[in-house]
Amino acid sequence: MNISPSRLKKINGIALKLGVVANNAVGEKKIKDLIVSVRPVKVQKPLIRVGPEGDGGYLVPDDFEGITASFSPGIGLVSTFDEAVANMGINVYMADASVDGPSVSHPLFHSRKKYLGCYNDDTFLTLDKWVAECAPNGHEDLLLQMDIESSEYTAIPSIPDDLLKRFRIIIVEFHGLQRLWDKFFFSVASACFNKLLQNHVCVHIHPNNNGGVYSYKGIDIPKAMEFTFYRKDKAEVQGFANQFPHPLDFDNVSKNQVHLPKQWYKD
Repeated sequence: MNISPSRLKKINGIALKLGVVANNAVGEKKIKDLIVSVRPVKVQKPLIRVGPEGDGGYLVPDDFEGITASFSPGIGLVSTFDEAVANMGINVYMADASVDGPSVSHPLFHSRKKYLGCYNDDTFLTLDKWVAECAPNGHEDLLLQMDIESSEYTAIPSIPDDLLKRFRIIIVEFHGLQRLWDKFFFSVASACFNKLLQNHVCVHIHPNNNGGVYSYKGIDIPKAMEFTFYRKDKAEVQGFANQFPHPLDFDNVSKNQVHLPKQWYKD
């Protein structure tokens, strides 16, 4: 079922107020196993920052040569990452029904007023249909940057595996992660992570400090985090990443700092 990001945010808030997490909690081992599965690894390609120092900038492997298109659902009010990618000569396809278009213009920007979802209608668009229309050559590598306010949990499971493999680099901001303790949410979120980890490795995690941290049973979970995934056939893994925050990390907003809790990476 497709639900607009703003409606999902309201539903999530109501669920927490009703104590869904406390009354329907997942076992600690499952939470810890999931955290271990996404611990970032070091790869041969260095991480660079694409975008500004602050919200809208992401750390990614320095491996853009041969990427022919970027898909960026969730335009919002900031398009600086997309502008930086377009300045590399990469076509950027953007989608967001909540705005009329990106905040800046660029000749390689192509936007549409739709949400990314799990079926196609006048409001929602699936990733496979979108890519088929804009980048139909199945042999070309792509980039995916997704910030769609909890709709990632419906969009990611609907992406065909063959299409997901085309994305050399995937950046996803996962929202509402404090709800991992809820059994139903855990099943959905873990399915998303497991799907991404089939052909990609996690190379970086950055908590969005605008959301804070949820602590329960000794486990600290930032409520929103930006994950960078890198396709396995390109990644030469050299152990685990252990420097957090990374020197190129910056807070999203000017308020309380939130660093990645040590449970989320291997010293």
